[in-house]
Amino acid sequence: MKTYDLVGIGNAVVDVITQTDDPFLAEMGIEKGIMQLIEQDRAQVLYGAMNERVQTPGGAVANTIAGAGALGMQSAFIGRVRDDSLGRFYASAMTDHGIDFVNPPVADGETPTSRCMIFVTPDGERSLNTYLGISTGLTSADVPEAVSGNAKLMFLEGYLFDHDAGKTAFREAARATKAGGGMAGIAISDPFCVERHRADFLSLIKNDLGYVIGNEAELKSLFETDDLEVALSKTADICANVVCTRSGDGVALIKDGARVDVGVTSVTPVDATGAGDQFAAGYLYGLSKGADLETCGRMGNLCAGEVISHIGPRPQKDMLAAFKAEGLV
Repeated sequence: MKTYDLVGIGNAVVDVITQTDDPFLAEMGIEKGIMQLIEQDRAQVLYGAMNERVQTPGGAVANTIAGAGALGMQSAFIGRVRDDSLGRFYASAMTDHGIDFVNPPVADGETPTSRCMIFVTPDGERSLNTYLGISTGLTSADVPEAVSGNAKLMFLEGYLFDHDAGKTAFREAARATKAGGGMAGIAISDPFCVERHRADFLSLIKNDLGYVIGNEAELKSLFETDDLEVALSKTADICANVVCTRSGDGVALIKDGARVDVGVTSVTPVDATGAGDQFAAGYLYGLSKGADLETCGRMGNLCAGEVISHIGPRPQKDMLAAFKAEGLV
């Protein structure tokens, strides 16, 4: 039976990118520079209006899994796509990069494959319109115990907590991983997601997870405090491994009560998309190898630094070679 270094569960979203101009945004009623959630009819209109589309497989945890796979980790991704052109593209794009895409495209789904349509204007602004589609319908039936029970590390995407079936699937997957000798953790994803599901988040973290990755706002939201140190302390009280990313202020890492703060070199990002996702890939690689806290933090920072140096949420350089150059492996 196959064993995985890392298995992720998250939204399977195709990023669809096109170049456009301000008059087009105005004509289509697209609000510039922000992300908006849209419904199916609106998604079909906008997708049809895009010229010279560039498509890439996306989703936060999926980006992390892709980054981990590029580092040589045996990885798999669990997510739902429809058996339509975008869904088949997504599945094949993941497998082409050596990631096991566990779930075949759903033939009889009621909703299309999820997509995030990104309109880039000449000034570099990115206007995002996201249709969540079929990916939000993930249930326990989509998570084979043969996969979750044979994962050394399991990584969960907080956004899927917006659906009760997703919460149940997370709990069952985390427990199967733990029963198999592995460890599950979560990317908190969004402070507003925490606001909606605080009690369930805290219960999952305390009872079923071995690590938590979040930014300052997300960890503060967990405990309804404006004091990051309080949030870190309380999170560490219920979870052995806590990671807090702080953008240009570096990252705080806690393991079994011991804390290390790892700084970063300040740079102006070309595109900040995927920074947190690729930090997680580097951190989880280090965690899987039994590296110390500082090394895990430095690995995460290197991966984040690489991805913000170019357009797109996935690494373009050999990050394992970069780790070797820094003496981290």
